[in-house]
Amino acid sequence: MGLLKLRVYMLGTLAVLIGVSTLFFTVLLSLAGGEILLMPVFVIAFSLIQWLIAPYIIGAMYGVREVSSREEPELHRMVERLSTASRIKKPKVMLSALPIPNAFAYGSPLGGNRVAVTSGLLDKLESEEVEAVLGHELGHLKHRDVQIMMFVSVLPALFYYIGYSLMMSSFYYRGRSREGNGGLAVLVGTLSMALYFVVTLFTLGLSRLREYYADSHAAQVVEDGPRKLSEALAKITYSTGRMRRQSLGASGSFKTLFISDPERAPQDTVELAHAGGFTTDRELVMSVMARPLTWADRLVELFSTHPNIVKRIRVLQGY
Repeated sequence: MGLLKLRVYMLGTLAVLIGVSTLFFTVLLSLAGGEILLMPVFVIAFSLIQWLIAPYIIGAMYGVREVSSREEPELHRMVERLSTASRIKKPKVMLSALPIPNAFAYGSPLGGNRVAVTSGLLDKLESEEVEAVLGHELGHLKHRDVQIMMFVSVLPALFYYIGYSLMMSSFYYRGRSREGNGGLAVLVGTLSMALYFVVTLFTLGLSRLREYYADSHAAQVVEDGPRKLSEALAKITYSTGRMRRQSLGASGSFKTLFISDPERAPQDTVELAHAGGFTTDRELVMSVMARPLTWADRLVELFSTHPNIVKRIRVLQGY
């Protein structure tokens, strides 16, 4: 998947999301009047507050702390070098106590940009693979994915809460035109809930595209990036899938942040095991690429924040 094609897909998805949302809210305001604005204002305000304090929530949930260059000199050198190559300001370097091998980039105007790796990542991956993972995460910061996905994720929430409120209020509606207004509320509420489902699918699709885009960034700024990142992703998936469920902790709460979806890893690992044994990193990558994609894989991917690991590594091998 080329960079130009990725950009076209992402811009197209954003255009559809914004266009559908604008059209719906225009119609809604013309039917319901200005009082319906209270719900969008509440949802947007709540999302903004959540975004501003998200670094502190994430820090508390995942045991994240900032590490100095004395504690992790190699990690700092890699982030410094890749930040320069990415033409962005070096983010704060964080370490998470999570045992699962993973990494994530996040930030807000209050906390600044941060890139975090888990203790499990440093334990399971080689230095060159950690570098490729960092290249991916810095790609998210360069492309402003945190801000874009925060904005886009507000839209499904708006449709859901407006739809839910209208449908519930229709059951308790009291007024002169009870029948007409109540029926209209149910109709608009049902439409809003249907749009919530559709917009959620588009939002998940955009999230997957952003992952491909960050992968392509790592392939560009890291020497031999496609190979290193392919091996890193395969090892992250395999190692995570072999861990006990309780070891994953609260990883699912903000799984969209991670470089790989921890909740999908166990099933991927079972399928990898069926594909045959492997003794080298290259053989592990080839085992992933050799696994056939079923209709079930494609269906599951529609509801995932991350691309299917097989498709993802195949794309990387094409760079």
